[in-house]
Amino acid sequence: MSLYRTELRRLGKRRFARWATLLGLLVLGAVLVGVFFTNQKIGPDQLAAAQQKAEQEYQQQVRWAEAERKSCEQAKASGQDQQDGRYPPDCEMITPPPPESIEAQWFLPSTFDFRASFEEMIVTFTAILALIGFVIGASFVGAEWSSGGMTNLLLWRPQRLTVLLTKLAALLTGLVGVTLAAAAVWTAGFWTVGTLRGTTEKMTSGVWQSFALTGLRGLVLVVVAATLGFALASLGRHTAMALGGAIGAVVVGQFGLGIVMSMAGARFVEAWLLPTYGLAWMTKKVTLEDWDSCNTSSHFGECKPDTFDLTWQHASILFFVALVAVLGAALVSMRQRDVA
Repeated sequence: MSLYRTELRRLGKRRFARWATLLGLLVLGAVLVGVFFTNQKIGPDQLAAAQQKAEQEYQQQVRWAEAERKSCEQAKASGQDQQDGRYPPDCEMITPPPPESIEAQWFLPSTFDFRASFEEMIVTFTAILALIGFVIGASFVGAEWSSGGMTNLLLWRPQRLTVLLTKLAALLTGLVGVTLAAAAVWTAGFWTVGTLRGTTEKMTSGVWQSFALTGLRGLVLVVVAATLGFALASLGRHTAMALGGAIGAVVVGQFGLGIVMSMAGARFVEAWLLPTYGLAWMTKKVTLEDWDSCNTSSHFGECKPDTFDLTWQHASILFFVALVAVLGAALVSMRQRDVA
């Protein structure tokens, strides 16, 4: 009997894996339904309503300007303005904004633009699936260690590294299959949202290629997350090792480190936080700003903070080092430690 097929069946029959997958899919479905009902298609009725609201807003500004100008004139006549300096020197300076400054598009309802918004939905999809992959990866091998199943399996197949890597291969195969199937439904679902509750215009082959590359980076991130969960649980020989390590990394390594770096006055504090690297990996670049070093332009007097670009290359180095370190430690531990 093939060890790989056995591990695939074992993965499929694990209740935790099935329930965790179902929970993740339900969360994705809730996001999809929420986006559907919070957007609507823009038609002549919506445009007319928005233009009417823009006109109402302009008339309100006109009435406000007239009232303020009268109050200014009265204050000037009574000498009250000399004390508080509330109004300008010339009351005629108080005028309503030009009609074109109030745009009707400000009052349009939310609509889903597939071309502009779907990349953000890919990031959301990846974040949820990466979390589910990490938990399933940790439980898949952690339960084997805590229940003694790993010891029994090694009696049948004593090649330690082969057993561990085959388990990992089965995990990643199942996870990739579920991710690809869910991604297809996710894309079709949001295409439907764009068709019924927004627009799918301006979709070119280049845009689809960009979405595909973003999705591929998302798939890699899901695989990395699942592998890290698997390796941590194998290293600690318990699911709690991976989950505890993840909680510790979030609480201590993220919030604690962020607070310490902020108190120390470090520049670009976000560069020390893991979610920033995940976002940089998905969007190819994240620009960080240091407002404490705001450089003032002498000509325009505008604030121009120093910036730092965190790219997907930076993120890939971090993920690669973490993956090699943790998985390598798990393999060394598997080979050297007693498995009884």
